[in-house]
Amino acid sequence: MERIASFCVDHTKLQPGMYLSRQDGANGEILTWDIRMKQPNKGSYLSPAAAHTLEHLFATYARNSKYSSGVVYVGPMGCLTGFYLLTTGLTPAEALDLTRSAFAWMAEYEGEIPGAKPEECGNYHDNDLVQAKWWARRYMADTLEVLDEAHTHYPALLD
Repeated sequence: MERIASFCVDHTKLQPGMYLSRQDGANGEILTWDIRMKQPNKGSYLSPAAAHTLEHLFATYARNSKYSSGVVYVGPMGCLTGFYLLTTGLTPAEALDLTRSAFAWMAEYEGEIPGAKPEECGNYHDNDLVQAKWWARRYMADTLEVLDEAHTHYPALLD
């Protein structure tokens, strides 16, 4: 079997950022964004509860934003270092604006976690709004507010 594209990125060189991971669809219209919050393999990851809450908040915000018609999917990375955002019809600038506004909203969110009731979620107990807000603030300050060109393109690919 061929190695999939995301396994071809050298994770030892990957820093937090927002990377265009791939383009799919007949005309390359589906863009997969790597919302990398944590440096891989450094022993510090999102907790499952914080990642779960961020997933609920990010997906809810994205699907209710002015960019909602361009949002295909929002979901966590199994390695707990970030999220995937799949878009269609959005420019890179719009995807970045959506991500920045989503994380700003998440950092200040108060209230019930959307979709966190037993009839709405398969693991509704595993949420942590306090941690989720802390991680959202940190990603905003450390990454999204200072994002430069180096952190929008993958640093190296494996052979």
